[in-house]
Amino acid sequence: MMRVYLRRCLEKGGFEVEEWVPLSAMEIPDRITESAPDLLLTDYSMTGCNGSTVARMAQKTNPDLPIIVLTAFMNDDMESNLVRLGVKRVLTKPITSEDLLKAVEEVMSEVGGGE
Repeated sequence: MMRVYLRRCLEKGGFEVEEWVPLSAMEIPDRITESAPDLLLTDYSMTGCNGSTVARMAQKTNPDLPIIVLTAFMNDDMESNLVRLGVKRVLTKPITSEDLLKAVEEVMSEVGGGE
């Protein structure tokens, strides 16, 4: 359900969305190389790997790839770890469509991908 909500919010905001759920960390580098995303939006808690693993693998593959992580639980250690891994924003659920679009627009603007 959350993926459908996020997709609809982003598409309504004018963003092109390629949805993908990694089954393991090992597929992340190939997928990032093949699809060359402008931004990676990931949940922290997933089956197969977590947000830290996704961020670490993504940054090894493309250090310039901006990452936003969504999470239902946040503490200072987790946030600082994600920031160290190159995550641009950590958003705590529940998240409104306005907050999501604002975060995506800000991150894309910071990295030069904004319009």
